[in-house]
Amino acid sequence: MMNRRQFPLPPHAPPHAPLAALWLATRALMLWLLAHDAAPLLGRGAVAREVWRLYQHWYGLLSHGTFPAHDTLWQYPPGAGAVLLSPALLPGLTYFQAFVALTLAADAVIALALARAGTRPGRSPRGAWLWTGGLPLLLHLPLARYDVQVTALAVLSLLTLSRSTRACGVFAALGALVKVWPALALLGTPRGRPTRSAWPWAAVTGTLALALFALWFSDPLSFLRQQSGRGVQIESLGGTALSLARHAGWPGRVHYRYGAMEFTGPYVSTVAGASLALSAAACCVLLLWRVRARRWNEATPFDAALCAVLLFTVTSRVISPQYLIWLLGLAAVCLTSRHTAQRPVAALVVAAAAVSSVVYPTLYGEVVHCTWTGSLLMVLRNGLLVTAAGLSLVRLWRSTRPRPARQHPPSTPRPAATALPVGH
Repeated sequence: MMNRRQFPLPPHAPPHAPLAALWLATRALMLWLLAHDAAPLLGRGAVAREVWRLYQHWYGLLSHGTFPAHDTLWQYPPGAGAVLLSPALLPGLTYFQAFVALTLAADAVIALALARAGTRPGRSPRGAWLWTGGLPLLLHLPLARYDVQVTALAVLSLLTLSRSTRACGVFAALGALVKVWPALALLGTPRGRPTRSAWPWAAVTGTLALALFALWFSDPLSFLRQQSGRGVQIESLGGTALSLARHAGWPGRVHYRYGAMEFTGPYVSTVAGASLALSAAACCVLLLWRVRARRWNEATPFDAALCAVLLFTVTSRVISPQYLIWLLGLAAVCLTSRHTAQRPVAALVVAAAAVSSVVYPTLYGEVVHCTWTGSLLMVLRNGLLVTAAGLSLVRLWRSTRPRPARQHPPSTPRPAATALPVGH
């Protein structure tokens, strides 16, 4: 009989082996799509052009210590400069190759963090599966934008909250310096010590980092001028309304402005103002939720972050396709907890991501020219996002309101015990 010590049985497959195989297969497909970016249905080169033309141009300016202050396309906080300079860490590659490699590395960090979070007691691996399988729905776009790196900071902020509130605050602040929205990861921190720790650490980290950017670079806040001048992008909720108005005779046109296709014409400023008013209303609703929330569980910070980003996304004057990267990452974090109230919301986000890849880059020409196909695609995509935002808010609100007191039925008095005669 063979000795098992001499002939050991093959070890079982690691628990994350199927997930790793899916990640490798889907990322290889995304790289293949990126290599064939010039195909008509893949954007005719427009997706990859953002990196090798625009980002690389900014890299040249940033490497000399100045932000592109007079470039209307520069609309990002100063932390974005650090991300755009990061390809210098891989000197053996071209700028484009290094950027894509670092984006894949950030993608892998997110998948690994979600997978590890899913193995903890009471947690679920669904978040890692959603991220790994959901990101390729956006085709090769995530590899040619730096939103994956930003999402990584927000994901790490949320996942470290239960172990280190200081790290949570630091990651949120760093993410906010790159693209403002990761600051919303702190919205749902539990009251008391977690909030008193995470928020000050975020404030101190952000202040120190901003001071360093001001010391090393000129015009670190120049992005504010460009942001204030933005109009109504054709993919926004207001843009969808204007696209439908074109079919009713509205005389507006689409032009390339501030790095996006925007509407110009009568009532555009009114629609832009309405979007800003809705964003302000969303801010008030979230603050009201924070004040009135009474019950927290481990998933509440995750759910609050997803809800907040959804609300600010649908009320924005701009809904670029890469915004879905943020939503997929936050939805994945929610699904790592079995207590999340956002499961149906995550399904809607995945559906919206699938439609977004049809909108851009596949049929973007239809959207630009406001054909019925393009307009209906935008109605579908933005309808999914609006539904997700409303459902997310309702489920978040219900999950944190106090439980109603239990109504106990009135107790019926017991009959008095009858004394038995002595000697019976």
